[in-house]
Amino acid sequence: MLPTSPGDDAGRPAGLRIGRLDLAGRVDEALRVQAVAFGLSEEEVGIRRYIVQRHMTCPGARALGAFTDDGALAGFVYGMPNDRGHWWSTIVEPYLRAGGTEHWLDHSFVITELHVHPGFQGRGVGRALITRITDSAAEPRSILSAIDTDSPARGLYAALGYRDLARKVHFPSASLPYAVMGAPLPLLRGPAGGLKRTEPH
Repeated sequence: MLPTSPGDDAGRPAGLRIGRLDLAGRVDEALRVQAVAFGLSEEEVGIRRYIVQRHMTCPGARALGAFTDDGALAGFVYGMPNDRGHWWSTIVEPYLRAGGTEHWLDHSFVITELHVHPGFQGRGVGRALITRITDSAAEPRSILSAIDTDSPARGLYAALGYRDLARKVHFPSASLPYAVMGAPLPLLRGPAGGLKRTEPH
């Protein structure tokens, strides 16, 4: 069983199994993790269920999960080769074009969602999921969007080599602004980011 709060499972090591996730088949379980991690209402969960199932029919879409010993889902990531025709790309494209980084929409693997149950956060699970899924990408770089605030998620992405491509990006369905970030692949390793890389341009 998953813990209900970070303190419920403090003694458990981070040794979760990372493996392929049938996201379409386990969408409700994944969305329960996302709802707790990201704070989603029942209405938002319903909307995202449809979006996730549609995304998983896109060419190249794939998902990984972090599983406990009893097979419960502690976290998940999914993404796909970016397509300028997708809704997300049409929203962020003007912001990237204004900053001269529009070309990052091409030949990129987009991280669509990455969420870890709060009971397993801070143990390297998110890092393991995102590095594993991008390591299998054929594209030379990765892009994603994250709430534009000083958060652990943004800190993780920066440590992995992601840099801001656009700030204060407004999605119609979101109340808070987002940042679009991009990184060359493979992602950086090590607690401080490992090898140095130049800023995206």
